[in-house]
Amino acid sequence: MEKRNSSSLAIRMENVVKTYGHGATAVHAIKGVNLEVHPGEVVGLVGASGSGKTTLLHCLGAVIDPTSGKIELDGEVIYDNVWLVDDLRAMRRDKVGYVFQAAYLIPFLSVLDNVAILPMLAGKSNEAARERAMELLKVLEVDHRAHAKPSELSGGEQQRVAIARALANKPPFILADEPTAPLDTLRSMIVIRLLMKLAQEYQTAIIVVTHDDTIIPHFKRLYRLRDGIAYEEQGQGLPFPE
Repeated sequence: MEKRNSSSLAIRMENVVKTYGHGATAVHAIKGVNLEVHPGEVVGLVGASGSGKTTLLHCLGAVIDPTSGKIELDGEVIYDNVWLVDDLRAMRRDKVGYVFQAAYLIPFLSVLDNVAILPMLAGKSNEAARERAMELLKVLEVDHRAHAKPSELSGGEQQRVAIARALANKPPFILADEPTAPLDTLRSMIVIRLLMKLAQEYQTAIIVVTHDDTIIPHFKRLYRLRDGIAYEEQGQGLPFPE
């Protein structure tokens, strides 16, 4: 798999603000967030409900419009008080990988086709897309389930397939929103360890939103959101148990 140059930042947010509404009823969801993530790095994003985590992720993934600020992805400024990208849908497809707490796999497609569909939409031939998908399924050790339907998989297997799908278009970064929420402690550890391994191996930057106290100690760096403001913290970076 293609690897990236680790010399530049994969993600940079500078003074990003998102305000809903106007005047006395305005809600300031995020208030001048500054955030950086390097290629190959997995950063935790933590905070209480309502602290702005989801809003931050949606701004970063170009799902919603920030109110102001600057966002740079993979060395390209994509937002500077206005969007500087003509086709946001194509940018999301090609630059951003998403992993959610629910796998959101397409139930009537096989595991292989669930992963191959994004490269196909990006213009890859069916053969090339399926080859890419099988490569990722092998890396994630679910290639033996390639022709199964999602309903036939365990929760942990479904999350592995979701991670494979997130990597399918070789995005420079992945946004993972509570990816371990539906899993038990053992499977949560397996998923986070996989994300950290893949980030290093392929120089993909990953932001993980989580409330899971069992995985937070394994991050080397965290951003904690309080009342819409991000505070950088040094994490413990504990090794995973063998």
